[in-house]
Amino acid sequence: MTRDLRWIGGPAMIAAPLLLLAGMLLRFPVPFFFPHQLAAAVEHPGRMSAAYTCVLAGTVLLCPAVLALAARVGTGWGTCGAVLVVTGLFGRVFHAGFDQAALALARHRGAGFATAFVGDAYGELHLFSYLTFTILLGWPVLAFAAWRARVLHPVQALGLAATAALPLGVLKGTTALSLVAVAGLGVALVPAGVRLLRTAPRPDFRLVAAAVPVVGLLAYVSTLG
Repeated sequence: MTRDLRWIGGPAMIAAPLLLLAGMLLRFPVPFFFPHQLAAAVEHPGRMSAAYTCVLAGTVLLCPAVLALAARVGTGWGTCGAVLVVTGLFGRVFHAGFDQAALALARHRGAGFATAFVGDAYGELHLFSYLTFTILLGWPVLAFAAWRARVLHPVQALGLAATAALPLGVLKGTTALSLVAVAGLGVALVPAGVRLLRTAPRPDFRLVAAAVPVVGLLAYVSTLG
């Protein structure tokens, strides 16, 4: 595994479960289904925005985390599991875009209007309607591959497989099962990320120091369009 992948995958393995857990806890007091989520977006806009942003950031970071794990597992089952999981993550990001639009609609037009809109649009078919199985199947396949390759021990593999229990779809709140699934993900990925960083060569801190302001500038410019 290259140095670049280790210094990207390792931190992603650690940060992704923590961000997901933070987002899940922030919206835990709100009932699960979308009318309650939209009402909370009006009543507590800061908290709900932070919750959904954390979940989205954690979901995005799972992509390099999974690729780094799959690189350690190797081809075959590892590749199959990684393809399924990453495809499922694309689906979750797609759902997150709908979440963002619906939450903004609730804040600007009212929770009742947004609830009616989401209710009407909820059953619409799209590409990821046909790929929902990847969200459910990918994690157990990758967990089996990681256990088989002895990259994860059995408890970690079970934790990774439990990630399939995360609710899917738009505007889903947090349940006790959600927290169990995210905890399992943390048990699987955080120790693996720490081990990955311990084996990585020391980074060029001059390059890091130069990259940080550039990335910050690009992020600001991205908001102008």
